[in-house]
Amino acid sequence: MASPHKRPNFLIVVADDLGFSDTGPYGSEIATPVLDRLAADGTLFTDFHTAPACSPTRAMLMSGTDNHIAGIGAMWEQMRGFPEIYQDKPGYEGYLNYRVAALPEVLQDAGYLTLMSGKWHLGMKKEVAPCARGFDKSFVYLAGAGNHYAKEPQLDKGIPRLPMLCGDGLYMAGDQFLDRQVDLPPDFYSSKSFVDEMLGFLKGRSVEESQQPFFGYLAFTAPHWPLQAPKETISKYSGFYDDGPDALRLRRLKALVQRGLVPSDAEAAPVQRSLKAWDDMPFLDKNWADMTPDEQAKSSRLMEIYAAMVDEMDQHLGRVVSYLESSGELDNTFILFMSDNGAEGALLEALPILNGRSLAEVIEQHYDNSMANLGEANSFGWYGPQWASAATAPSRAFKGYTTEGGIRCPCIVRYPPLVTLPSNVSHAFTTVMDIMPTLLDIAQVTPPVSPFRARTIVPMRGKSWAAHLANLDTETPHNADQDCTNWELFGCRAVRQGPWKAVFMYPPKGSGEWELYNLDNDPGEIHDMAMVEANRLKQLMLQYEAYVQDAGVFDGYLAVQQARAKKK
Repeated sequence: MASPHKRPNFLIVVADDLGFSDTGPYGSEIATPVLDRLAADGTLFTDFHTAPACSPTRAMLMSGTDNHIAGIGAMWEQMRGFPEIYQDKPGYEGYLNYRVAALPEVLQDAGYLTLMSGKWHLGMKKEVAPCARGFDKSFVYLAGAGNHYAKEPQLDKGIPRLPMLCGDGLYMAGDQFLDRQVDLPPDFYSSKSFVDEMLGFLKGRSVEESQQPFFGYLAFTAPHWPLQAPKETISKYSGFYDDGPDALRLRRLKALVQRGLVPSDAEAAPVQRSLKAWDDMPFLDKNWADMTPDEQAKSSRLMEIYAAMVDEMDQHLGRVVSYLESSGELDNTFILFMSDNGAEGALLEALPILNGRSLAEVIEQHYDNSMANLGEANSFGWYGPQWASAATAPSRAFKGYTTEGGIRCPCIVRYPPLVTLPSNVSHAFTTVMDIMPTLLDIAQVTPPVSPFRARTIVPMRGKSWAAHLANLDTETPHNADQDCTNWELFGCRAVRQGPWKAVFMYPPKGSGEWELYNLDNDPGEIHDMAMVEANRLKQLMLQYEAYVQDAGVFDGYLAVQQARAKKK
């Protein structure tokens, strides 16, 4: 093994609910010069896949295995509302469980300095927080969503203090909980402050720590709702979206085709509407031409704010890259940037009703969503399904779906020792479970086996990208003829082998029947081949059933729907 200072550093950067084409390398109009540079010097993935939502993806990232095994078989927000349904089901603990060896634990044991700043979303208590799962230093927000300025309007005392509406008790530094109103800086803004903390960890390394390689995990909460950004950055995008989401969708598709990231003959899926029960800004579901001028202005302003959040994230990531360059560590640092799922077209985590009142009622009482105030700390906006569809096209739907729009995400890797320029685009199928095996392979760290830290663990399921990064043209992480990858969340299922993908979604999201698509010919999942390729579909369904048994999948969707109906 190489001497300690020659071993590679790692920086994993995760954006929250970022769409496939929301950054410059993927054809966006949003200014992301830092990501442009990383992509130009690195590898850009076009067929990288996550889970359909935030925390399941993070469970796979941190474990190298399936989220149903790692403890997030369903989202904590859902399990919290219906504990009787998920009680005592292995893999549904609601936190990163101890059946897996967490990536920072493994790298910590291998001599790495492990650092985290940002969103955790893998456990709300100290015993399952980053400080307990292998991070030497951490500054984290435990929940899945929160005010980007950490300035929560005061809610009625009778309303539950759900994380999406109140961040008290959810910030931690190391093993200590922070008082949001006292311990956070007065100029707190999520993207800025998470980078401030990460830079503090890196710049504050002791002489001994500076001899260690580091693993940094920088997990932004941007551009997840509520849409909030500094006014000066929002103003940069004034007028950019005045022609509406359909026009943006066409521009993004054209840019993707020009860059060779999407086939020129790709047929784009129709725009996916949100489910009415989820959408409390109903005008966002209207066709652009059917909106009033005021509604169009408000919708385009929300997209301007979203763009500003992506811009701010890139700006602050640039401070980390600049530091690594000035310290001489940049080219020895494996940098990976990704989104945790597809663009958010609905208020997914906001489904629970608060003491009989909808989230919209709570927002109306305590927040100011007037046109002039959108983007401020006391506003609570989201941009709806049509803007999300612009970011996921040509794929179908968005976050919360097991169609490609929910699980195909941007991913950029920069690591000069393995880059194969100038051919730096990978069209190989990859998943978030592959990241942990890749890092361990590059670091020459033996994969964890039982017993690990005196506990029994499961093996990783992902595949290393090391050989693929060294030779994009001939090496692929997954065998298209043998490897199957499966998904399940919110009553949505999918299984993929090579270009073939079977999808099942309960109504109203889907037909309630298994569908089959060839993604090579039909990336928008428009033309169902289930009748034509009945035997192939049957084989994929058998693969999915084997996965259910192997991974301990419990599809609680119908039980939750029935429980919701009883509560009404």
